[in-house]
Amino acid sequence: MGAIGEKLGKDIIAAMKAHEQETLTTLRMVKSALRNKEIDKREALTDAEEQSILTTLLKQRRESVEQFTKGGRLELAAKEQLEIGLIEGYMPKSANEDDLRAMVAAAVEQVTRDNGGTRPGPKEMGSVMKAAQAKIAASGERADGKLVSEMVKAELAKG
Repeated sequence: MGAIGEKLGKDIIAAMKAHEQETLTTLRMVKSALRNKEIDKREALTDAEEQSILTTLLKQRRESVEQFTKGGRLELAAKEQLEIGLIEGYMPKSANEDDLRAMVAAAVEQVTRDNGGTRPGPKEMGSVMKAAQAKIAASGERADGKLVSEMVKAELAKG
């Protein structure tokens, strides 16, 4: 288990002692998702893999909140929202927009250098996204992929 798994284990024990049933249920679900992936992989998960699993769980819950809200099931949407709050507590902090813009600009510069000085256009979106995501991961922060994608598109549109 990586750092997230270890922290989860301690928090599960604390939730059990405090008789916090909703928290306990959510934390056990997260621990189970990590454990299942570890079993599939047949070796310990890295911190990055644990973060990736948590990102997937967050995405699923956000989609559920949207669906429950559309369907008028506000009590279920509220439950999912609580789970999102708990899971986000295990994620590294999100990069702010200014930091993201700087990382995206640096990624464009990097791709420009890799292309022999030719500034990338919209067709090179994939290579710029890959470079931007590598820079974000290296910073130890996280960012919403949709937001990064919009920033890359805006940066490439500047030409």
